[in-house]
Amino acid sequence: MSAKQKVTTCLWFDDNAEEAMSFYVSIFKHSKVLGVSRFGDAGPGPNGSAMMCTFELAGQQFMALNGGPHFKFTEAISLFVTCDSQEEVDELWSKLISGGGAPSQCGWLKDRYGLSWQIIPSVLMELMSDRDPEKSKRVMEAMLRMVKIDIKGLKAAYG
Repeated sequence: MSAKQKVTTCLWFDDNAEEAMSFYVSIFKHSKVLGVSRFGDAGPGPNGSAMMCTFELAGQQFMALNGGPHFKFTEAISLFVTCDSQEEVDELWSKLISGGGAPSQCGWLKDRYGLSWQIIPSVLMELMSDRDPEKSKRVMEAMLRMVKIDIKGLKAAYG
C-alpha cells in the first residue's frame, strides 16, 4: 500500500469535472479514476451530478471540483509534462489540443477545458543548462520561436 500524497492539485471546473477527468485519464499512461463523490438533494449542484473527482495522471494524484462558474483557469498555473521523445511530445500535444484546445508558444497549450499545459522534452532542460553560454543561448532562442517543441530544431541550434 502506497503512502498518501501530501500535496494534491485541485482543479476548479464549472460543471464538467468528471468529463475532464475522464479525458485526462484517457491520455496519460499509468492513470486512473480514483473516485467520484456526488451532490445530494442539498446541492448546490444537481442531485447525482459529480461534485469532487479524484484521479491519477502518470501516478500523480489530482482532484477536480465542480465549483460553478466563479473561477476560470489562467496561464498563471500550468501542468508541466516532461517527455522522453519527440513521439511523446507529438502524441500528448495532439491529444491535449483535440476537441477545442489551442496551441500557444514555447511548448505551451490550452486544452478544451482551458487548462494550460507545458509539453516539454527533457532534452530541452539539458541543452539549456549547458556550461557553454552560447550554446544554451542558441537553444533558448530556438525554443522561443517554437510553438510545439521540436527536438531536432533544439539540437540543431545547440550545434
